[in-house]
This record gives sequence, structure tokens and C-alpha cells, in this order.
Amino acid sequence: MNNKPIGVFDSGLGGLTAVRELRRIMPNENIIYFGDTGRMPYGGRPREQIRKIAVQNIEFAEGFGVKAILAACGTISSNAQDILANNETRTVGVLTPGAKELAETGFKRLGVIATATSIKSGAFQAEISRFAPDAEVTAVACPDFVPMIESGHILRTDALVKKVVASTLEPLRAAKVQALLLGCTHYGIIAEAINDYLPDTVLVGAADASARAMKRYLTDTDALSDGECAESYYTSGSVEDFVSLAPILLGYELKSAVLFTPPAPLEDDV
Repeated sequence: MNNKPIGVFDSGLGGLTAVRELRRIMPNENIIYFGDTGRMPYGGRPREQIRKIAVQNIEFAEGFGVKAILAACGTISSNAQDILANNETRTVGVLTPGAKELAETGFKRLGVIATATSIKSGAFQAEISRFAPDAEVTAVACPDFVPMIESGHILRTDALVKKVVASTLEPLRAAKVQALLLGCTHYGIIAEAINDYLPDTVLVGAADASARAMKRYLTDTDALSDGECAESYYTSGSVEDFVSLAPILLGYELKSAVLFTPPAPLEDDV
């Protein structure tokens, strides 16, 4: 047993969907969550900036003495694979777990949606093809999804959500994609709207897949906790917005106060 916390970070509140799944499958874990909403979205930033942010977020989590880290961010997972893989503290991303579960559906017409930077990197497409070499992969960037979700537009009945989903995901409908990877942890929040537009497509959430990968690691290393299910929340943006939206994404009330923490500056910010 290991009662040290698990660190989780994302560009915003989308990573709370991974926390929700972690809590469901590992109810005794202590979780430290950092939502970097002050620098959100990551998806339009240059790759080198994203890699610097990855290092900074890892260092922030390690400051709490965590036993493992979940990088609940598709943009970081696809642009800083080596940084996550080589980190001394075991760091799980969403890229490989999501691609593996998508391939395991057995379908041959596969799709992935993620931020523009993630799709441009080609990492999701390559990882899916590694697990499903005979599949046809359609990749679509969704630059409007994260700002829309973080502004509170998440309901399947919301006119803006329906409009943005339809205009963005039309190539997937045209390709008759059978299974779709939600490569950004934000996207599971609007899964119902996506499913309404693509009713015959199986959706695979990278957030849930990464949480299950974390459980496998902790189980295999005998590092599961038998302690209390504590949670601590930090954000580099608006505490008020975090408090307002987070319970909707988690499915339960916040377990502690949300604390503001300014991120380490990037060279471009100095």
C-alpha cells in the first residue's frame, strides 16, 4: 500500500473527468488536481511551449510528494511523450491508453478528435495505427471545443454546442467512422452531443482510459491507497469559474477549497 497522493493536471477543467473515473475505480486515493486555466487552451501554443509547460506541471505535482502523475491532457501527451515517459515519477498520459482502447473496439474505420496542436503532431494517428495497423484513421482538430466547454456550454440541447459539433465533426460523419477517440479530456464533457451527431459511432474517452491505466500501474506495483478519499484543487485561473463548473464535471461536490497558484513563467512571458 502507498497512501501518497496521485497528481493530476490539465490545461483546464477537462481533466476532472479523469479524476471522476479515478474516484470511481479507486475510491480511497488522495488526489491533487491542477487546472492550468490561466494558460488555457494549450492547443494553439507552439510545441516547445507545450513541452515547457509539461515540465512545469510535473514539477508542481511532484512538490506534493505524489506517487504517480496523470497528465490528463491530450496536447501534452501527444507533444511531450518523451518527457512523460522519462520522468522519474511514473507519469501516465492519455495518448497510449486511449489509442489502445480505441483499437480494442475491433473496428476498421477509426477516428480521433483532439486539439489542433495534437492533430498536427501526428502522435494520436501514429499510436492508433501502431495498435490497429489495418485501420483507416480520420483525424479532426477541434479548436473551438475547449473554449466553448470552459465557458460553460456543455449541454446536448445547447444551440451553440450543437452547431459547433456539427460543423466540426462533419468529416467524421462523411468517413462513416465506426469508433472515435475523444483525445482531449474536455471532449467527454460533451459526449452526449457528439453521440447525437454520430449516433452509430462508438465513443472512447481518453480520460477514462488513462484512469484505468493508472489503476493497473498502482495495482501491479502494490501502490493502491487504503486511506481517505481526499482531494485538493489548484488553478492558475479563476477560482470562481472552477468552483462553479467543477461539480458538474465531477458529478459530486468539491471536497476542499480551490486555491489559486500562478504558474511558473514561460520565457515568452518574461
